[in-house]
Order: sequence, then C-alpha cells, then structure tokens
Amino acid sequence: MSEVVKASEVLINQEVELLRRSLLEWGGPARCSDQLAFGMGFVDARDLVERCRRLRAALGDDVPLTAADWARILLTAEIVFVSDLAGSGGEWSTTTGLADEATIRTLRSIQRKLTRTVAPYYGRRPDE
Repeated sequence: MSEVVKASEVLINQEVELLRRSLLEWGGPARCSDQLAFGMGFVDARDLVERCRRLRAALGDDVPLTAADWARILLTAEIVFVSDLAGSGGEWSTTTGLADEATIRTLRSIQRKLTRTVAPYYGRRPDE
C-alpha cells in the first residue's frame, strides 16, 4: 500500500480539476461531522479541511500521492458531490459552476482509472 502515484500518470486535466474543485468545497459550503471525517480517513472535520487544502495543492503540483490519499480524495469527491446532508449536493452546480451530468461522467471516469490504486481501501477506512 506504499505505492505513490502522480495525478498525471492516471488522470487527464479535466479529472484533476474536478477533484481539486471537490476538495475546495470542504472549506466552503460542505458540512462534515467529526464522525464522517473520521470514516473518510481523517482525524476529524478540522483535519479534513486542512488536509483537503494540502491534497488540493498536491494535485495542482502533480505531487505523487499514496493510495490512502487517493482513496481520501475519491471518497471526499463522491460525498461532497452527492450528499445534501454533508456535502454540496443539490447546490453543487451553483457553488462549482459544474453541471451535475458532466460531473457524474467525469467522476465515473476517475473511479475507473483509480480502481487499482484505491483497491486496498475498498470497504476499509483510508489510513496509513
């Protein structure tokens, strides 16, 4: 599980930008409980916001990321996009400027491309 992967090795720019935008939502309209943040592989909600900032920068700089970080990034994107209770949900297109239909197509592509990388964390909390 110690393999590290750069975004440019598996994703196209549009996919990276969707992930970067989804990470940004956690510092804005998304609302996360400590329990949900923990389940996504963070210490608590505060840690989620701080690490999302760092992960967003790492994606932008094409820094190699661990499988656990990729699992966190993917899970936070999935939740922030869909959930009205914890994420942006119904306000996604308003807060990001990205249409739901385009977002789900891009997210499905990301999921397929990251399958092998995040496989160790299927059904498990991403931790290191």
